[in-house]
Order: sequence, then structure tokens, then C-alpha cells
Amino acid sequence: MNKRVRIMAQAAVIAAMYVALTHFQNLLFPNSASYAVQFRVAEALCVLAVFTPSAIPGLSIGCFLFNLTFAGALPLDPILGTLATFLAAGTMYLLRRHIWIALWMPALFNALLVGWELTLYLGNTFWFNALCVALGEAVVLLTLGRILWAVIQKNGLQHRLFGDCTH
Repeated sequence: MNKRVRIMAQAAVIAAMYVALTHFQNLLFPNSASYAVQFRVAEALCVLAVFTPSAIPGLSIGCFLFNLTFAGALPLDPILGTLATFLAAGTMYLLRRHIWIALWMPALFNALLVGWELTLYLGNTFWFNALCVALGEAVVLLTLGRILWAVIQKNGLQHRLFGDCTH
């Protein structure tokens, strides 16, 4: 299979998983994947960025589509959430050899961008909002994301899942 087609297919699957997981989570636990303190389970998929660059557009598109289709999204969510995800996934890919640092990137970028957006629309101080967003991201990435990374790494799944699209 053409490498470009494989990368696009992988990105599409990752985007679809992100959107489906987040909407499903919101159905089961309303508003648990939005607002200041959120534990968006799909964010664990960010760890895929340490295995393949396909995850960068996949996660970004998935975040964009969820924020675009979620009725409770704030006006700038599709832009700022997507930018935060893109920057986090790209940085995770660059830091892929340093997993413990890479796992903190979604917390950092979402805290800054989404924290600012929450301050703009919902009030509170920027630092409070940033801390709440960072906390939710860190919990998901340092638990579910780390488990997902360990399962993929331990079983050598990165080669079966991503083929020659890995680093």
C-alpha cells in the first residue's frame, strides 16, 4: 500500500475513534468531556503520536469534528481545542523518545489555550481555568495514556498497527 494512503487511512481511523469515544462518553456521562474540569477519555489516544506521525492530523481532525458537532461547545472550541491538540500531538511526536515528558504536552497546550478560552467565556481567573484543564488532561494521559502506551510498546503493536509509518 502506498505510504501516503496508509498515513491518511490511519489518521482517519484515529479521528473517527476520537470523535466516537468522546460523543459516547458524553452520552454516558454528560459534560464529563467538556468545560473546565474534563476527563476526555479520547485524549488517551494522544499517546499514539509517539508511535506515528499519522496521529497528529488524526487527533487534530478528531478534536475539531467533536468540537464542531457537540452542542455544548464554546464558540472557539473548534479552533483553540484543535490548535492545542495539534501542538500537543506534534510535540509528543518530537519528544517520542522521552515518554514521561511527552505525556505532559496535552496538559500544557490545553491548559494555555483552553484555559484562556474558558476565562474569556466563563470567567474565573486564567490560572484557575488553566490548572483545571491541565489536571483533567494529566490524569487521563498519565493513567489511560500511559497504559495504552505500555500495552502497545510491550506487545510490539506499533509495527502491526502503523507498519512503516512509525518513527
